[in-house]
Amino acid sequence: MTRRSPFRVPATLVSAAAALVILSGCMTVHGEREILPAVSKTSAAKALQHFTEGFNKSNRTLDPSVNPSYEGGALLAINQAEIKAAHGLRPDGNPGFAPLAFTDTHFTVPKQKGWPRFFVADGLSNRKGRDGRNIRWYLVFSRDSLREKWRAVYLATFPQNKAPELKITGGYAEAVPVDGSSGLTVDPGKLSEAYADYLNTGKGDAFAPGPETDKLRAWRAGQANQPGARILWQDQASELPPVALRTADGGALVFFSTVYHQQKTVSKGLTITVPPELRGIVEGPAAKASRMAFTTVSGQAVIVPAKSTGGKITVLDRIEAKTSAKAL
Repeated sequence: MTRRSPFRVPATLVSAAAALVILSGCMTVHGEREILPAVSKTSAAKALQHFTEGFNKSNRTLDPSVNPSYEGGALLAINQAEIKAAHGLRPDGNPGFAPLAFTDTHFTVPKQKGWPRFFVADGLSNRKGRDGRNIRWYLVFSRDSLREKWRAVYLATFPQNKAPELKITGGYAEAVPVDGSSGLTVDPGKLSEAYADYLNTGKGDAFAPGPETDKLRAWRAGQANQPGARILWQDQASELPPVALRTADGGALVFFSTVYHQQKTVSKGLTITVPPELRGIVEGPAAKASRMAFTTVSGQAVIVPAKSTGGKITVLDRIEAKTSAKAL
């Protein structure tokens, strides 16, 4: 099923070497005027180092104010919520935290015009997967202007340790437009809304069956009505921008986010027990609450086929975390 954020539940990922390109040299970016590489190798390496240092500091101190310095978008919402929750359990921090480190790093860089710009960093971490092997993290970095720092906005892993094969031309990946010119079955800019609508209604045939589509809906339905408790839920499209890269077969690897709302009500005389690992994100007193609202942010990595193929969207990975809990 869906994973929580990566520093709580290790992920498995191996990126295909053909999809990851190491670039060198310098560049001058003229914002919206020219189509140029999004980043140089040197700047990309510095961004990954900055992420690693920030990640280690926030997980050691359990200080959620550190997260915005190296993360943004959906990944910030997910990981900052996890840090807040962990701080609730360990207010003095986690001095025994094993620092994250990367080796064998590669960078996938598209040529882009305008903002935001993005690139992907892939490194072999010192974290072990369930099979005992070191695992790779696939991080999407983005920024909105030259004055901003690069921040990691998405993180994904892939089944069977196989990354999608990206289209590489002249050493560069191809950024896919998010609007109607994408040539995909669903444009990246409409993907969050399409996925949320599907999870809400189950209608449509854009998404392939799998753990994060029909099986996720079935699991939620089973949780909705239990003895003495009822859960109402609704998915919502996110306003955070997606990131899309063309795959070798003409489709696209797309990263996007959604928001999931739950309202849990228990029978009269009963109270909702908030797990210790969530108490750090609770807003207001919830010791005797019989009705609570929860918000969850998720980040998805999917393959969207080209319109010409008539295929379905496959959800490759999904991470999530509850970002708020409030007594009603």
